[in-house]
Formats: sequence, C-alpha cells, structure tokens
Amino acid sequence: MSKDKKARDIGRLASRKQAARDNPGPSPLRGIGTFGMIGWSVAVPTVGGAFVGMWLDGTHPQDFSWTIALILGGVAIGAGIAWVWIDKEKGE
Repeated sequence: MSKDKKARDIGRLASRKQAARDNPGPSPLRGIGTFGMIGWSVAVPTVGGAFVGMWLDGTHPQDFSWTIALILGGVAIGAGIAWVWIDKEKGE
C-alpha cells in the first residue's frame, strides 16, 4: 500500500469522524434530557408561585386567591421558558 493511499484513507476517516461530531443526529438520551428540561422549566415557576401565593394569602388576604393566581402565572411563565428553550434547540 502506498503512502498516498494511506494518507487518503486517514483523511477520509478523519473527515467522517469530524462530520459525526458536528452532526450527532437524534439520540434517545437527548430526548429524555429535553423532556426533563421542559418539565423543570414549568414545574419550578409553578411551585414557586404556589408557595409565594400561600404566603401572600396568609399575610395579605384579598377577595381572590393569591395562590391560584400565582400558580397560573407560574404555569404561563414556565410555558414561555419551555417555548424559548425548544426554539433554541431547534435552531442547533
């Protein structure tokens, strides 16, 4: 085998490896990670809103429930965060 053929083979192999690194393709583990990230991005603001709402209901009572209002606000904020995160992942 000549040196030129060996060099071409090595170059071709390096190009394939670089292409695989640059474009990894779909992965089941990446899907699980995305699912977890979306879940946390909705759950944290929702639970935070519930705790702040319960505290406000105890310290500053109103005709409406702070807890319900802030839970809904947390869900809306979390959905917005998840939406932005998904759009960012699509762009990659």
